[in-house]
Amino acid sequence: MSLRAEFPACERVAFLNTGSNGPVPRRAADAARDELEHQASVGRHTAYFARRHEMGMRQRAAYAGLLGCEPDEVSLTTGTSMGIATVAAAFGRDDTIVTSDEEHPGVYGPLAEARRRGAEVVAVPFDLLADAVDVSTTAVVCSHVSWITGCIAPAALASVGVPVVYDGAQGVGAVPVDVKVLGCAAYAGSGQKWLCGPDGSGMLYVAPEFRERVPSLVPSYVTLSDPAAGLDAERWPDGRAWDAPSIGGETSRFALAALEVLGEAGWDEVYTRAVELAARLASMLEDAGHTVRPRGDTTLVSWESDDAEAANERAREAGVLIRHLPGRGLLRASVGAWNDEGDLERLLAVL
Repeated sequence: MSLRAEFPACERVAFLNTGSNGPVPRRAADAARDELEHQASVGRHTAYFARRHEMGMRQRAAYAGLLGCEPDEVSLTTGTSMGIATVAAAFGRDDTIVTSDEEHPGVYGPLAEARRRGAEVVAVPFDLLADAVDVSTTAVVCSHVSWITGCIAPAALASVGVPVVYDGAQGVGAVPVDVKVLGCAAYAGSGQKWLCGPDGSGMLYVAPEFRERVPSLVPSYVTLSDPAAGLDAERWPDGRAWDAPSIGGETSRFALAALEVLGEAGWDEVYTRAVELAARLASMLEDAGHTVRPRGDTTLVSWESDDAEAANERAREAGVLIRHLPGRGLLRASVGAWNDEGDLERLLAVL
């Protein structure tokens, strides 16, 4: 079976909106239904919690493989925003944080809170992030792949000498990621976008040398190494310290099944095909006279539009799912390995 055939939505529409939410594999939907039926028929008791824990550990290991780190270095979160908020809680008075002028609200919101705690936040153009680091800078918080243009963060950030925290919502599952090569202090990612998993799934990597600085944003049963110790309970010394308080078994089953579908297709093939199709779309748009924003070798393509909201609505009515970026006069297509040239042609025809 081809990868495209795994996604029922692709039978109906040209699905070019994975940067918001990925298409759902039929196998993943079936797995989630099966898990809920299991819970309904068997009940949720001791065996259920053991089962949920086991699936969570498999999910953690799968995410670690995509990030290039060990499973115990990964936290299970509800999405990129939770991961960024967790790490940003470490910043406050005496911190000077560099970010870009094209970040997602999932970055700006936590940084605004850090500023209210006394931090200084400096926003610069995305391609100048590394150049903006000086002796006063204590951290950089930015996207790995810009959600606006698809540009990749400057490679020089790996050697700026301060902690770098990445929003990887448009990175993990879309392009190869190796947190060790990136040299980052933390990397937050989503499960529902390029990994085609459920809403409420995601991951956070925190480098071992940075762990002591990051507080447990929501201390809970699962973040404590010995919950029975009461007020003397200590948090886990690894990634489990930042796990979300509760991730349902159906969420993990859904996530694991989606990862299985993509893994069977081959991650190298998934990355290569999506990036090549996105480059093809950018070229087609330019040939048709559209102004495409500068981009990297990624899965996102953005172009200018006189009325992006209206154009997005016309595309939706024609069965072409893209996104307009509010306040920026841009349309954005998110191209996955499940897309084909026919999807690109349908988009051009609508435009």
